[in-house]
Amino acid sequence: MNQIPPYPKIYHITHLKNLPAILQNNGLHSDAKCLELGLGRELVGLSTIKARRLYQIEVKCNPGSKVGEYVPFNFCPHSIMLYILHKGNLPDLSYRDGQGPIVHLQADIQNVIRKCTKKGTAWAFSDRNAGSFLARFYNRQCELDNINWNAVDATDFSNATNKESKQAEFLVKDFFPWQWIEKIGVINLNMKNSVNKILLTAGQTTPLAVERSWYF
Repeated sequence: MNQIPPYPKIYHITHLKNLPAILQNNGLHSDAKCLELGLGRELVGLSTIKARRLYQIEVKCNPGSKVGEYVPFNFCPHSIMLYILHKGNLPDLSYRDGQGPIVHLQADIQNVIRKCTKKGTAWAFSDRNAGSFLARFYNRQCELDNINWNAVDATDFSNATNKESKQAEFLVKDFFPWQWIEKIGVINLNMKNSVNKILLTAGQTTPLAVERSWYF
């Protein structure tokens, strides 16, 4: 049964080195905005897919916008992208630091949709990797049953269907305010201490926890 969770969460992953700038900017910018504003970052994605998201794939439910104009989130913390970073064996991946320095930023879908609606910010979600030409896009909360939640929760993604559906994404246009982040998850106590120092310097009190099960 493909049942929508009662309080679904979304997760953005980024490198620890990016956290001070994210806090200084009071949130996350999309790839397109980072290019426009000349913001440097520690990149953790695949360059060919990022280019496709920026220039080729349109979010059809929000005509005229490209995937790269949105801040991306996964529907689970134990994501395939994290697995790719953990393994670090794809030729198109320049990143080689593994999963240790990766920080999870968690938000609540229902709260984000309410905030976006109030601000007039465009949002959408895809039923698979938003960088895929086969992705279908939606922008109504009642359409969340188009997500394969069983695949999202699966820990075994050797199955092709699970692999595709687990990569579903939630997208917020241009900018995601830090105030919408409800929790930070990290791999171990050393990372927790490092993140806590950054939060204290920025005057932030965002809940922070070691979430080893979110990692490989």
